[in-house]
Amino acid sequence: MSRIAFVAALEREVRPFLNHWRVVEREHSGQYLRFFEHENAVVVCGGMGPEAARRAAEAVIVLHAPSILYSVGYAGALDPQLKVANVLRPARVVDATDGSSVTIAGGEGVLVSSAAVAGPSQKARLREAFAAQAVDLEAASVARAAQARGVEFSVVKAVSDEFDFELPATDGFVDSRGHFRERSFAFFVTVRPWLWPRVIRLARNSRRATLALCDELRKIAGEPMSAARTLHKVDRH
Repeated sequence: MSRIAFVAALEREVRPFLNHWRVVEREHSGQYLRFFEHENAVVVCGGMGPEAARRAAEAVIVLHAPSILYSVGYAGALDPQLKVANVLRPARVVDATDGSSVTIAGGEGVLVSSAAVAGPSQKARLREAFAAQAVDLEAASVARAAQARGVEFSVVKAVSDEFDFELPATDGFVDSRGHFRERSFAFFVTVRPWLWPRVIRLARNSRRATLALCDELRKIAGEPMSAARTLHKVDRH
């Protein structure tokens, strides 16, 4: 049993946090996932998008029986005041697809989970519709899995792209399991030099976000259970 479980999309989001952790592959519902284990904590990197996050969350709950489940990783800023590497622990997570929401005791602000990567125009619409400060892809799905199994839930996200940053198109490089095809994306960018400045900036921003995120995760992993616990409640609209 692992007291704390973290669900991330991609290993690179949390890699500095995983130094010297034991790596094991386990099967759940016909799919093999990599789990990183250390003392009483476990991390699973399930892939990008809501469906991949749901599968990973369900697997770690069934296989590790955690007391609390965190959705962790990158987020895009909807609030122009938020900057790269700002860390968010929201009080509410909203699923943009159906308006359902999860409240988290002790958090601050609103995170909205979208079905697709959001550019500046989509960010503006999400901010207006949900009064949210940031957007991600996975948190609402992790929350739903936690609720279904009666596991406590929380969120830690680090800003990797600011409100006005136009992300390169990446949707076509995510496979059906949520894995990002890095080599294909690298080739795509290589032959399109006009994308180079944006991709370089995104890589730098992502590294900064990763370092900030991992600092926060280390604090959580070292906390006693009484300090780490948060409660969740799902509201339907």
